[in-house]
Amino acid sequence: MFARRIAVVGTGYVGLTTGACLASLGHRVVCADVDAAKLERLSRGEVDILEPGLAELVAEGLAAGRLRFVQGATAAVSGSGDDAAEVVFLCLPTPMGVGGVADLSTVERVVDEIRHLLRPGAVIVNKSTVPVGTALRTSELLERDDVAVVSNPEFLREGSAVQDFLTPDRIVVGCDQQDAAERVAALYARLGAPTVLTDAASAELVKYAANCFLAMKLSYVNAMAELCERLGADISDVTEGMGYDRRIGQSFLQPGPGWGGSCLPKDTHAMLQVADGADFEFRLLRATIDTNTRQRQRIVDKVRLAVTGKRAGSLSRRRLGLLGLTFKAGTDDLRDSPALAVAALLRQAGAELVGYDPALHEDAASRPELAGITIVDDPYLAAKDADAVIVLTEWPEFRTLEWAKIAEAVRNPVVVDTRNLLDAEALNRAGVQWTGLGRKPRRRVAATA
Repeated sequence: MFARRIAVVGTGYVGLTTGACLASLGHRVVCADVDAAKLERLSRGEVDILEPGLAELVAEGLAAGRLRFVQGATAAVSGSGDDAAEVVFLCLPTPMGVGGVADLSTVERVVDEIRHLLRPGAVIVNKSTVPVGTALRTSELLERDDVAVVSNPEFLREGSAVQDFLTPDRIVVGCDQQDAAERVAALYARLGAPTVLTDAASAELVKYAANCFLAMKLSYVNAMAELCERLGADISDVTEGMGYDRRIGQSFLQPGPGWGGSCLPKDTHAMLQVADGADFEFRLLRATIDTNTRQRQRIVDKVRLAVTGKRAGSLSRRRLGLLGLTFKAGTDDLRDSPALAVAALLRQAGAELVGYDPALHEDAASRPELAGITIVDDPYLAAKDADAVIVLTEWPEFRTLEWAKIAEAVRNPVVVDTRNLLDAEALNRAGVQWTGLGRKPRRRVAATA
Protein backbone atom coordinates (compact mmCIF):
# COMPACT_ATOMS: atom_id res chain seq x y z
CA MET A 1 0.00 0.00 0.00
CA PHE A 2 1.27 3.45 -0.93
CA ALA A 3 1.15 6.09 1.80
CA ARG A 4 -0.85 9.11 0.67
CA ARG A 5 -0.85 12.76 1.68
CA ILE A 6 -4.31 13.32 3.08
CA ALA A 7 -6.12 16.42 4.31
CA VAL A 8 -9.12 16.03 6.62
CA VAL A 9 -11.27 19.14 6.94
CA GLY A 10 -13.17 19.08 10.22
CA THR A 11 -12.07 17.57 13.53
CA GLY A 12 -15.42 16.65 14.92
CA TYR A 13 -16.47 13.13 15.75
CA VAL A 14 -16.11 11.80 12.18
CA GLY A 15 -13.17 13.96 11.10
CA LEU A 16 -10.92 13.27 14.07
CA THR A 17 -11.59 9.53 13.95
CA THR A 18 -10.99 9.47 10.20
CA GLY A 19 -7.75 11.42 10.46
CA ALA A 20 -6.31 9.45 13.38
CA CYS A 21 -7.22 6.08 11.86
CA LEU A 22 -5.86 6.92 8.41
CA ALA A 23 -2.61 8.02 10.08
CA SER A 24 -2.49 4.70 11.92
CA LEU A 25 -2.66 2.98 8.52
CA GLY A 26 0.53 4.75 7.49
CA HIS A 27 -0.78 7.78 5.61
CA ARG A 28 0.43 11.33 6.23
CA VAL A 29 -2.58 13.24 7.50
CA VAL A 30 -3.23 16.93 8.16
CA CYS A 31 -6.45 17.73 10.02
CA ALA A 32 -7.97 21.20 9.84
CA ASP A 33 -10.48 23.05 11.96
CA VAL A 34 -11.43 26.67 12.67
CA ASP A 35 -11.27 26.39 16.47
CA ALA A 36 -7.76 27.51 17.44
CA ALA A 37 -8.07 26.46 21.10
CA LYS A 38 -9.26 22.99 20.11
CA LEU A 39 -6.37 22.64 17.66
CA GLU A 40 -3.88 23.51 20.38
CA ARG A 41 -5.30 20.80 22.60
CA LEU A 42 -5.26 18.25 19.80
CA SER A 43 -1.67 19.14 18.95
CA ARG A 44 -0.82 18.26 22.54
CA GLY A 45 -2.68 14.97 22.20
CA GLU A 46 -5.67 16.13 24.28
CA VAL A 47 -8.92 14.71 22.89
CA ASP A 48 -12.23 16.14 24.12
CA ILE A 49 -14.38 13.43 22.57
CA LEU A 50 -15.27 10.45 24.74
CA GLU A 51 -14.31 7.66 22.36
CA PRO A 52 -12.34 4.53 23.38
CA GLY A 53 -8.94 4.31 21.69
CA LEU A 54 -9.12 7.67 19.91
CA ALA A 55 -6.78 9.58 22.23
CA GLU A 56 -4.21 6.80 21.93
CA LEU A 57 -4.34 6.89 18.12
CA VAL A 58 -3.96 10.68 18.09
CA ALA A 59 -0.95 10.47 20.39
CA GLU A 60 0.56 7.70 18.27
CA GLY A 61 0.09 9.68 15.05
CA LEU A 62 1.61 12.83 16.54
CA ALA A 63 4.61 10.95 17.88
CA ALA A 64 5.22 9.25 14.52
CA GLY A 65 4.95 12.51 12.63
CA ARG A 66 2.09 11.15 10.50
CA LEU A 67 -0.59 13.37 12.03
CA ARG A 68 -0.72 17.12 12.56
CA PHE A 69 -3.31 19.83 13.05
CA VAL A 70 -3.66 23.19 11.32
CA GLN A 71 -6.14 26.05 11.36
CA GLY A 72 -8.30 26.47 8.29
CA ALA A 73 -9.05 24.27 5.29
CA THR A 74 -6.71 26.21 3.02
CA ALA A 75 -3.73 25.46 5.27
CA ALA A 76 -4.53 21.75 5.12
CA VAL A 77 -4.84 21.34 1.36
CA SER A 78 -2.23 23.81 0.10
CA GLY A 79 1.39 22.99 -0.46
CA SER A 80 4.00 23.02 -3.18
CA GLY A 81 4.48 20.10 -5.52
CA ASP A 82 4.39 16.72 -3.84
CA ASP A 83 3.63 18.26 -0.44
CA ALA A 84 0.10 19.22 -1.49
CA ALA A 85 -2.76 16.96 -0.42
CA GLU A 86 -3.58 14.15 -2.82
CA VAL A 87 -6.90 13.30 -1.16
CA VAL A 88 -9.09 15.76 0.76
CA PHE A 89 -11.75 14.37 3.10
CA LEU A 90 -14.63 16.70 3.89
CA CYS A 91 -15.87 15.76 7.37
CA LEU A 92 -18.11 18.73 7.96
CA PRO A 93 -21.43 19.23 9.76
CA THR A 94 -24.56 18.77 7.67
CA PRO A 95 -27.24 19.59 10.26
CA MET A 96 -30.95 19.32 9.70
CA GLY A 97 -32.18 22.54 8.12
CA VAL A 98 -35.64 23.96 7.50
CA GLY A 99 -38.13 21.22 6.67
CA GLY A 100 -35.66 18.45 7.46
CA VAL A 101 -33.39 19.04 4.47
CA ALA A 102 -29.64 18.70 5.12
CA ASP A 103 -27.86 22.06 5.45
CA LEU A 104 -24.85 21.93 3.11
CA SER A 105 -23.76 25.53 3.57
CA THR A 106 -20.56 24.61 5.43
CA VAL A 107 -19.58 22.04 2.82
CA GLU A 108 -20.18 24.50 -0.01
CA ARG A 109 -18.23 27.26 1.74
CA VAL A 110 -15.20 25.03 2.26
CA VAL A 111 -15.29 23.80 -1.34
CA ASP A 112 -15.27 27.40 -2.52
CA GLU A 113 -12.29 28.16 -0.25
CA ILE A 114 -10.09 25.33 -1.46
CA ARG A 115 -11.03 24.82 -5.11
CA HIS A 116 -8.19 26.94 -6.53
CA LEU A 117 -5.62 25.42 -4.14
CA LEU A 118 -6.10 21.77 -5.04
CA ARG A 119 -3.29 20.07 -6.93
CA PRO A 120 -4.14 18.69 -10.38
CA GLY A 121 -5.40 15.14 -10.05
CA ALA A 122 -6.50 15.59 -6.43
CA VAL A 123 -9.59 13.82 -5.12
CA ILE A 124 -12.28 15.38 -2.93
CA VAL A 125 -14.03 12.86 -0.67
CA ASN A 126 -17.42 13.58 0.85
CA LYS A 127 -17.25 11.67 4.14
CA SER A 128 -20.18 13.44 5.80
CA THR A 129 -23.70 12.15 5.32
CA VAL A 130 -25.04 14.19 2.41
CA PRO A 131 -28.10 14.01 0.16
CA VAL A 132 -28.08 12.27 -3.19
CA GLY A 133 -26.66 14.65 -5.76
CA THR A 134 -24.09 16.30 -3.46
CA ALA A 135 -21.11 14.85 -5.33
CA LEU A 136 -22.46 16.31 -8.56
CA ARG A 137 -23.12 19.63 -6.83
CA THR A 138 -19.58 19.63 -5.38
CA SER A 139 -18.12 19.03 -8.85
CA GLU A 140 -20.10 21.97 -10.21
CA LEU A 141 -18.83 24.22 -7.41
CA LEU A 142 -15.23 23.13 -7.99
CA GLU A 143 -15.26 23.98 -11.69
CA ARG A 144 -12.20 21.73 -11.99
CA ASP A 145 -12.18 18.96 -14.59
CA ASP A 146 -8.89 17.72 -13.13
CA VAL A 147 -10.32 17.08 -9.64
CA ALA A 148 -12.61 14.11 -8.98
CA VAL A 149 -15.33 14.00 -6.31
CA VAL A 150 -15.92 10.72 -4.48
CA SER A 151 -18.64 9.73 -2.02
CA ASN A 152 -17.28 7.60 0.83
CA PRO A 153 -19.91 7.54 3.60
CA GLU A 154 -18.91 6.76 7.18
CA PHE A 155 -20.51 4.01 9.26
CA LEU A 156 -19.16 4.92 12.69
CA ARG A 157 -21.08 4.30 15.90
CA GLU A 158 -20.33 6.59 18.79
CA GLY A 159 -18.62 4.63 21.52
CA SER A 160 -17.02 2.22 19.05
CA ALA A 161 -15.91 4.53 16.22
CA VAL A 162 -12.25 3.48 16.19
CA GLN A 163 -13.19 -0.19 16.13
CA ASP A 164 -15.76 0.45 13.40
CA PHE A 165 -13.21 2.29 11.27
CA LEU A 166 -10.44 -0.28 11.63
CA THR A 167 -12.66 -3.38 11.42
CA PRO A 168 -15.48 -2.25 9.11
CA ASP A 169 -18.34 -4.38 7.85
CA ARG A 170 -17.87 -2.79 4.44
CA ILE A 171 -16.36 0.19 2.67
CA VAL A 172 -18.52 2.05 0.18
CA VAL A 173 -16.88 4.23 -2.47
CA GLY A 174 -18.85 5.97 -5.16
CA CYS A 175 -17.64 7.98 -8.14
CA ASP A 176 -18.44 8.21 -11.82
CA GLN A 177 -14.67 8.02 -12.48
CA GLN A 178 -13.48 4.49 -11.80
CA ASP A 179 -9.83 5.39 -11.25
CA ALA A 180 -10.70 7.96 -8.55
CA ALA A 181 -12.92 5.46 -6.75
CA GLU A 182 -10.14 2.87 -6.80
CA ARG A 183 -7.63 5.39 -5.42
CA VAL A 184 -9.86 6.11 -2.43
CA ALA A 185 -10.64 2.42 -1.89
CA ALA A 186 -6.89 1.74 -1.85
CA LEU A 187 -6.50 3.95 1.22
CA TYR A 188 -8.25 1.21 3.20
CA ALA A 189 -6.45 -1.73 1.59
CA ARG A 190 -4.81 -2.86 4.84
CA LEU A 191 -8.20 -3.35 6.45
CA GLY A 192 -9.20 -6.18 4.10
CA ALA A 193 -12.89 -5.25 4.27
CA PRO A 194 -15.49 -5.96 1.58
CA THR A 195 -15.55 -2.94 -0.73
CA VAL A 196 -18.49 -1.70 -2.76
CA LEU A 197 -17.44 0.38 -5.77
CA THR A 198 -20.39 2.16 -7.30
CA ASP A 199 -21.56 5.47 -8.71
CA ALA A 200 -21.73 8.57 -6.52
CA ALA A 201 -25.52 8.71 -6.22
CA SER A 202 -25.76 5.08 -5.07
CA ALA A 203 -23.01 5.57 -2.49
CA GLU A 204 -24.74 8.67 -1.14
CA LEU A 205 -27.99 6.75 -0.82
CA VAL A 206 -26.40 3.77 0.98
CA LYS A 207 -25.87 5.70 4.24
CA TYR A 208 -29.41 7.05 4.32
CA ALA A 209 -30.85 3.65 3.41
CA ALA A 210 -28.91 1.92 6.18
CA ASN A 211 -29.77 4.43 8.91
CA CYS A 212 -33.42 4.61 7.93
CA PHE A 213 -33.65 0.82 8.03
CA LEU A 214 -32.15 0.79 11.54
CA ALA A 215 -34.62 3.47 12.62
CA MET A 216 -37.47 1.35 11.28
CA LYS A 217 -36.18 -1.66 13.20
CA LEU A 218 -36.08 0.33 16.44
CA SER A 219 -39.54 1.78 15.95
CA TYR A 220 -40.81 -1.70 15.13
CA VAL A 221 -39.46 -3.23 18.33
CA ASN A 222 -40.89 -0.37 20.41
CA ALA A 223 -44.29 -0.98 18.83
CA MET A 224 -43.92 -4.71 19.52
CA ALA A 225 -43.10 -3.96 23.17
CA GLU A 226 -46.34 -2.04 23.52
CA LEU A 227 -48.25 -4.89 21.89
CA CYS A 228 -46.61 -7.34 24.31
CA GLU A 229 -47.91 -5.29 27.23
CA ARG A 230 -51.43 -5.46 25.85
CA LEU A 231 -51.29 -9.18 25.13
CA GLY A 232 -49.43 -10.34 28.23
CA ALA A 233 -46.36 -11.43 26.27
CA ASP A 234 -42.71 -10.67 27.09
CA ILE A 235 -40.69 -8.63 24.59
CA SER A 236 -37.39 -10.16 25.74
CA ASP A 237 -38.57 -13.62 24.76
CA VAL A 238 -40.14 -12.36 21.55
CA THR A 239 -36.97 -10.58 20.39
CA GLU A 240 -34.80 -13.52 21.39
CA GLY A 241 -36.93 -15.76 19.21
CA MET A 242 -36.79 -13.26 16.36
CA GLY A 243 -33.06 -12.62 16.65
CA TYR A 244 -32.00 -16.20 16.01
CA ASP A 245 -33.40 -15.80 12.51
CA ARG A 246 -30.29 -14.88 10.50
CA ARG A 247 -32.41 -12.75 8.19
CA ILE A 248 -33.25 -10.51 11.18
CA GLY A 249 -30.34 -10.76 13.63
CA GLN A 250 -30.08 -9.75 17.28
CA SER A 251 -28.98 -6.13 16.87
CA PHE A 252 -31.34 -3.17 17.19
CA LEU A 253 -34.04 -5.30 18.80
CA GLN A 254 -33.89 -3.64 22.22
CA PRO A 255 -36.87 -1.43 23.12
CA GLY A 256 -36.15 1.98 24.54
CA PRO A 257 -37.40 5.54 24.98
CA GLY A 258 -37.04 6.17 21.25
CA TRP A 259 -34.09 6.55 18.91
CA GLY A 260 -32.00 9.67 18.65
CA GLY A 261 -28.41 10.84 18.44
CA SER A 262 -26.56 12.80 15.79
CA CYS A 263 -27.52 10.57 12.83
CA LEU A 264 -30.88 8.81 12.84
CA PRO A 265 -33.18 11.84 13.36
CA LYS A 266 -31.27 13.93 10.82
CA ASP A 267 -30.96 11.18 8.24
CA THR A 268 -34.57 9.99 8.39
CA HIS A 269 -35.86 13.53 7.84
CA ALA A 270 -33.33 14.10 5.06
CA MET A 271 -34.45 10.88 3.39
CA LEU A 272 -38.04 12.12 3.45
CA GLN A 273 -36.89 15.28 1.70
CA VAL A 274 -35.04 13.21 -0.89
CA ALA A 275 -38.13 11.07 -1.45
CA ASP A 276 -40.41 14.10 -1.71
CA GLY A 277 -38.03 15.61 -4.25
CA ALA A 278 -38.37 12.44 -6.32
CA ASP A 279 -42.18 12.60 -6.01
CA PHE A 280 -42.22 9.44 -3.88
CA GLU A 281 -44.42 9.18 -0.79
CA PHE A 282 -42.28 7.20 1.67
CA ARG A 283 -45.14 6.22 4.00
CA LEU A 284 -43.16 3.51 5.81
CA LEU A 285 -40.42 5.95 6.82
CA ARG A 286 -42.91 8.61 7.86
CA ALA A 287 -44.66 6.06 10.08
CA THR A 288 -41.26 5.16 11.57
CA ILE A 289 -40.69 8.78 12.61
CA ASP A 290 -44.24 9.16 13.94
CA THR A 291 -43.86 5.97 15.99
CA ASN A 292 -40.66 7.32 17.50
CA THR A 293 -42.31 10.60 18.48
CA ARG A 294 -45.19 8.71 20.05
CA GLN A 295 -42.77 6.51 22.01
CA ARG A 296 -41.56 9.46 24.06
CA GLN A 297 -45.08 10.31 25.15
CA ARG A 298 -45.70 6.65 25.93
CA ILE A 299 -42.76 6.75 28.37
CA VAL A 300 -44.27 9.78 30.07
CA ASP A 301 -47.59 7.95 30.39
CA LYS A 302 -45.79 5.00 32.00
CA VAL A 303 -44.18 7.37 34.49
CA ARG A 304 -47.55 8.93 35.29
CA LEU A 305 -49.02 5.47 35.90
CA ALA A 306 -46.09 4.35 38.04
CA VAL A 307 -46.17 7.51 40.19
CA THR A 308 -49.90 8.21 40.48
CA GLY A 309 -51.59 4.93 39.59
CA LYS A 310 -53.33 6.68 36.69
CA ARG A 311 -52.15 6.95 33.11
CA ALA A 312 -53.30 10.55 33.02
CA GLY A 313 -52.28 11.38 36.60
CA SER A 314 -50.65 14.69 37.41
CA LEU A 315 -46.85 14.94 37.71
CA SER A 316 -46.97 18.50 38.96
CA ARG A 317 -44.28 19.04 41.65
CA ARG A 318 -43.36 15.37 41.56
CA ARG A 319 -39.63 14.87 41.98
CA LEU A 320 -38.16 12.45 39.44
CA GLY A 321 -34.63 11.06 39.45
CA LEU A 322 -33.26 10.52 35.94
CA LEU A 323 -30.47 8.00 35.40
CA GLY A 324 -28.76 8.64 32.08
CA LEU A 325 -29.04 11.72 29.86
CA THR A 326 -26.76 11.04 26.88
CA PHE A 327 -28.36 9.55 23.79
CA LYS A 328 -26.68 6.20 24.47
CA ALA A 329 -24.12 4.66 26.81
CA GLY A 330 -20.44 5.05 26.07
CA THR A 331 -20.64 8.64 24.84
CA ASP A 332 -21.06 12.13 26.25
CA ASP A 333 -23.13 13.21 23.24
CA LEU A 334 -26.44 14.89 24.07
CA ARG A 335 -27.49 15.63 20.49
CA ASP A 336 -31.10 14.60 19.92
CA SER A 337 -30.96 12.43 23.02
CA PRO A 338 -34.23 10.54 23.58
CA ALA A 339 -33.53 10.84 27.31
CA LEU A 340 -33.66 14.63 27.03
CA ALA A 341 -36.74 14.47 24.80
CA VAL A 342 -38.55 12.49 27.53
CA ALA A 343 -37.18 14.84 30.19
CA ALA A 344 -38.60 17.84 28.30
CA LEU A 345 -42.06 16.26 28.28
CA LEU A 346 -41.82 15.44 31.99
CA ARG A 347 -40.80 19.02 32.71
CA GLN A 348 -43.75 20.30 30.67
CA ALA A 349 -45.96 18.10 32.84
CA GLY A 350 -44.70 19.98 35.90
CA ALA A 351 -42.21 17.46 37.26
CA GLU A 352 -39.04 18.49 39.10
CA LEU A 353 -36.08 16.73 37.53
CA VAL A 354 -32.76 15.67 39.03
CA GLY A 355 -30.38 13.92 36.66
CA TYR A 356 -27.21 11.86 36.80
CA ASP A 357 -25.07 10.58 33.93
CA PRO A 358 -21.62 8.96 34.25
CA ALA A 359 -20.34 11.02 31.30
CA LEU A 360 -21.50 14.36 32.70
CA HIS A 361 -20.45 16.41 35.70
CA GLU A 362 -22.15 19.14 37.69
CA ASP A 363 -20.50 21.81 35.53
CA ALA A 364 -22.50 20.42 32.59
CA ALA A 365 -25.58 22.09 34.09
CA SER A 366 -24.74 25.22 32.09
CA ARG A 367 -25.30 23.40 28.79
CA PRO A 368 -28.56 24.61 27.22
CA GLU A 369 -29.70 21.04 26.46
CA LEU A 370 -29.89 20.37 30.21
CA ALA A 371 -31.98 23.40 31.11
CA GLY A 372 -34.54 22.55 33.77
CA ILE A 373 -32.61 19.51 35.06
CA THR A 374 -30.61 19.68 38.28
CA ILE A 375 -27.38 17.79 37.52
CA VAL A 376 -25.74 15.82 40.32
CA ASP A 377 -22.56 13.74 40.33
CA ASP A 378 -23.94 10.82 42.33
CA PRO A 379 -26.79 8.48 41.30
CA TYR A 380 -27.96 8.22 44.89
CA LEU A 381 -28.42 11.99 45.01
CA ALA A 382 -30.58 11.75 41.90
CA ALA A 383 -32.76 9.21 43.71
CA LYS A 384 -33.01 11.12 47.01
CA ASP A 385 -36.64 11.96 47.86
CA ALA A 386 -37.74 11.01 44.34
CA ASP A 387 -41.28 9.95 43.54
CA ALA A 388 -39.78 7.65 40.91
CA VAL A 389 -36.42 6.80 39.39
CA ILE A 390 -36.33 6.62 35.59
CA VAL A 391 -33.55 4.82 33.70
CA LEU A 392 -33.17 6.59 30.34
CA THR A 393 -29.70 5.55 29.12
CA GLU A 394 -28.31 2.01 29.19
CA TRP A 395 -25.13 2.65 31.21
CA PRO A 396 -23.98 -0.79 32.50
CA GLU A 397 -23.01 0.62 35.92
CA PHE A 398 -26.66 1.22 36.74
CA ARG A 399 -27.05 -2.55 37.08
CA THR A 400 -24.66 -2.62 40.03
CA LEU A 401 -26.16 0.22 42.06
CA GLU A 402 -27.17 -0.58 45.64
CA TRP A 403 -30.88 -0.68 45.04
CA ALA A 404 -31.69 -1.31 48.69
CA LYS A 405 -29.92 1.98 49.42
CA ILE A 406 -31.95 3.67 46.72
CA ALA A 407 -35.14 2.17 48.15
CA GLU A 408 -34.34 3.94 51.42
CA ALA A 409 -33.52 7.24 49.72
CA VAL A 410 -36.57 7.61 47.50
CA ARG A 411 -39.96 8.86 48.58
CA ASN A 412 -41.66 6.22 46.45
CA PRO A 413 -39.71 3.01 45.61
CA VAL A 414 -40.61 2.87 41.92
CA VAL A 415 -38.26 2.48 38.94
CA VAL A 416 -39.34 2.96 35.34
CA ASP A 417 -36.67 1.21 33.29
CA THR A 418 -37.02 2.46 29.71
CA ARG A 419 -34.10 0.29 28.56
CA ASN A 420 -35.02 -3.01 30.26
CA LEU A 421 -31.52 -2.77 31.68
CA LEU A 422 -32.01 -3.81 35.28
CA ASP A 423 -32.61 -7.15 36.98
CA ALA A 424 -36.27 -6.96 37.91
CA GLU A 425 -35.96 -9.71 40.52
CA ALA A 426 -33.02 -8.01 42.23
CA LEU A 427 -34.96 -4.76 42.49
CA ASN A 428 -37.99 -6.65 43.67
CA ARG A 429 -35.96 -8.18 46.50
CA ALA A 430 -34.68 -4.71 47.42
CA GLY A 431 -38.25 -3.53 47.82
CA VAL A 432 -38.38 -1.55 44.58
CA GLN A 433 -41.24 -1.80 42.13
CA TRP A 434 -39.79 -2.24 38.65
CA THR A 435 -41.58 -1.33 35.41
CA GLY A 436 -40.00 -1.99 32.02
CA LEU A 437 -41.09 -1.95 28.41
CA GLY A 438 -43.02 -4.92 27.09
CA ARG A 439 -42.18 -7.03 30.13
CA LYS A 440 -44.56 -8.89 32.40
CA PRO A 441 -45.18 -6.97 35.62
CA ARG A 442 -43.42 -8.02 38.82
CA ARG A 443 -45.03 -7.91 42.22
CA ARG A 444 -43.31 -5.89 44.90
CA VAL A 445 -42.19 -7.81 47.96
CA ALA A 446 -40.88 -6.55 51.24
CA ALA A 447 -37.14 -5.89 51.39
CA THR A 448 -35.15 -8.60 53.11
CA ALA A 449 -33.19 -7.79 56.23
